[in-house]
Formats: sequence, structure tokens, C-alpha cells
Amino acid sequence: MSLSKQILSVVIVSFRSDKVIENCIQSIPETIDIVVVDNSNSKALKDKLEKKYKNVNCVLSSVNLGMGAGNNLGLRYIDTDYVFILNPDLILYSEAINHIIEELKKNNSFGIIAPVSDDVKYPNYRIDDKNLKILGDNKLLSVKSIDGYAMVLNLKRLKKIFDKTENNIFDENFFMYLENDDLCKRVIDKGEKIFILSDSKVKHLGAKAVDPKFRYEVELSRNWHWMWSKFYFNKKHYGYITALIKGFPSFGSGIIKFFFYYIINNKFKKEIYRQRIQGFIFALLGKKSSYRPKIID
Repeated sequence: MSLSKQILSVVIVSFRSDKVIENCIQSIPETIDIVVVDNSNSKALKDKLEKKYKNVNCVLSSVNLGMGAGNNLGLRYIDTDYVFILNPDLILYSEAINHIIEELKKNNSFGIIAPVSDDVKYPNYRIDDKNLKILGDNKLLSVKSIDGYAMVLNLKRLKKIFDKTENNIFDENFFMYLENDDLCKRVIDKGEKIFILSDSKVKHLGAKAVDPKFRYEVELSRNWHWMWSKFYFNKKHYGYITALIKGFPSFGSGIIKFFFYYIINNKFKKEIYRQRIQGFIFALLGKKSSYRPKIID
């Protein structure tokens, strides 16, 4: 199979990511088309990116869709066989995409392939030891799941394995957190492979995607959605009782810490644990992942 860079596109979902997204875009070869889905609906960002980068199409969302639905929206603008899903606070090493394309020339028998993080203390993958396989020249590692900030999707294979009830690649019930774990589990359950390519490296800045001036509201949102997503993920794949058992210790701890920080009048910490409690309760009651960061310029 003859492959070129034209069979690979990039999707980046952004939200108030003006300070970091250009570093990400500049690390991507100009020959590769990029779709930026901006959840903050910033016409100024769209105008800036499309004027400065000829390979960028910035799609504005009138509402904050979150990561899962945002990626699905970006995929609607993709007509290549493979798509590289990236976070805006991600920087590719100079040969990262070239190494991935070279691998695609030899192998397309996977659902997802991903580069490796340059931070060895925080690997971007999880291994099932029973299925650990080092293939070929030891550059390709079969893994159980990968972090969602950098992943290449084999769209043809994924669209074939998901049935009509799974119209979207990503489950849009997730707003933030675990949408990638959900996708990886569904891919593995369908018998597809997930690989890490060890000679393709990336740098993830980590929790830098949103402008730091919105830190307070973003932290509230993260804590709410972590509790909601964790419960929903476990309920979806393992059942309600398992979700309850796994989530209750964090819920109980959150209640204790909420009252502790209430007593010592630490308003920030108190609000953090209030959001954790509410996120768990919403998931427990089967309510949607409805919390949205309240961002005001």
C-alpha cells in the first residue's frame, strides 16, 4: 500500500487554548491538514489560525461540547483513512509523524496507534501483562489503553467494528475524562489492537490546555467531571453495583474533606470537594454530564 502524508489528518479540540495551541500546530508538518474544533467559539482565534496557517481549518462550536463530542465534530471534516487526535498542549518531536507514517506503510492492522510520551515517569499507556508483545524491531508495543492526548485512529477499521448503535467514535456522554479509556476498551473488546510506537515521541505539557487565568473554574470542572466520568465508565462497562463500590470511597472522602475545609474556611478546597460530591451524585442518579465551566473574560 502506497501511503503519503495526505492519508493522515489532525484533529485538535481547543477551549481557551490560545496560549499553547500554536506551539502544537507548529510541530505538525505543513503538508498535513489540521481541523481545530474550538469549544469557546472564538472567531478571533479562527481568523488568526486560518490566516497564519494554510493547513488549518478552525471549526467553531456555539456550545462547549467537551472532548468526546468535540472530537466527533472534527472527524466529520476528515476524509483521510487515519486521523491524529491531539490535545492543544501537546508538542510533537520533529520526526514523530514521519515515524508514524513509516509504520503505517508496513502495518495497518490496528485500531489505534500512538506515539510515546517523553516523560518516562508518566507513561501515556497501560499494559496488560498477559498480552504484552514486543513486535518486530522492538519499536511497536501492544498495550491495553493509551492516554487521549495523542492517538492515531484507523478510521476504516473503527467504523467497521462499531455497530449502528455506535454512530460516533467517541461516546459523547463523556464531557471530560475517560472518553479515551472508553474508546480503548471498546476497541480491545472488538478484537482490535492498540499499539505504542516507541520511536515517535511527544511532549505533553499537562493541564496547560486552558489559559491559566481560568484556573479556578477549570479546577471545579475537572473535579466534577472526574467523579461523574469514573462512575459512568464503570457503570457502562461493569454495571451499576461495581460503579457504586468503586466510586463510594472517593465520595465518602469528598464529604469528609468538604466539611473539614468548611470548618477551617478554605473556600477553594471546600468548593473543589463540593463539585466532587455533586459529580458523583449526578452520575449515581443517571443524570447527564451537565456541568460546564463558567468562563467570563
